[in-house]
Amino acid sequence: MTNHTHREVRLVARPEGPVKDDLFEIAEVPVPEPGPGQVLVRNTHMGVAAVMRTLMDENTDVPMPSFEIGAPLNGPAVGEVVAAPGTDLAPGDLVEHRLGWREYALLDADQAHRLEPGLMPDPAAYLSQGPTALMGIERGAEVRSGDTVFVTGAAGGVGSLAGQIARQFGATRVIGSTGSRQKADRLIGELGYDAVVIRGAGPIEDQLREAAPDGVDAVFDNVGGEQLTAAIAVANRGARIAIVGALASQLATEATNASDASNASNASNASKTEIDTLSLLSRSITLRGIALYDHLDLIPQWNRRFAEGLRTGTLSFPHARLRGMEQAPQALRELTEGRHLGAVIVEL
Repeated sequence: MTNHTHREVRLVARPEGPVKDDLFEIAEVPVPEPGPGQVLVRNTHMGVAAVMRTLMDENTDVPMPSFEIGAPLNGPAVGEVVAAPGTDLAPGDLVEHRLGWREYALLDADQAHRLEPGLMPDPAAYLSQGPTALMGIERGAEVRSGDTVFVTGAAGGVGSLAGQIARQFGATRVIGSTGSRQKADRLIGELGYDAVVIRGAGPIEDQLREAAPDGVDAVFDNVGGEQLTAAIAVANRGARIAIVGALASQLATEATNASDASNASNASNASKTEIDTLSLLSRSITLRGIALYDHLDLIPQWNRRFAEGLRTGTLSFPHARLRGMEQAPQALRELTEGRHLGAVIVEL
């Protein structure tokens, strides 16, 4: 092996508020040697997500282990197998795994998922949050032909795909929410949204009623808070509301200049969402929490759908790409500050 050391990004302190670069350090460490049944992967791309800010806290309500002080962070990554003694993987195989935030990853063979060669036109596309978007549209909100659909956090990595998928499932009107007029214009101009409500531009419910004068039939909610309350108020009889994220609550401690990656409402009132249960009852509205770990069969389905969509131009992959391991802390900080539209990828 030509490289004897590699870099990994470690968490050195718990955040008190927004993500800052000094919470991380980049350490140079020896490249690990794989034993029998292990796989050494040279990572080529890694994804960052808003949940990583939550996992930086010592205690969270997320069903995932928090990051440890002094240890490398982790998250989704794609890379090429370097060595895999005693396994059915071979050098050069493209795999996906959960040990990002380092240039080389050592993992057990069952933790590396072999990817179909040449399926995606860009390996970074495997790091899209499309499986979550497909889950929420198809199985959560059960979008069907003729629906008016409301997607909260529409400019994030999930929402920027959810709107496109809703259209594929027959939605005739797709409305999103975001934190700036600039992103709203891009959602309408580039991603096929018909209308966008803007956080901070007036009461969300009033904006949503104007954008959906005939009400909404399906809701894909990434955020909670005021946006979920507004969605329930405007929902038609028999509407289906999928709770896919709770970012207003998760990131309520962050500065409120954040946009779709956090979609926080004011920190003082974002941590709880008031639900009008009489509305749910009287209009037969379904409110369903849904998480990807219960729907892992959608991942290969999504990969095939996305690959075809990218090649035919019927789906796009909005994302920002930062290059180099040293950019990883900046990538997460910019994500939580709402600097980007779509997913945020670090190319190593």
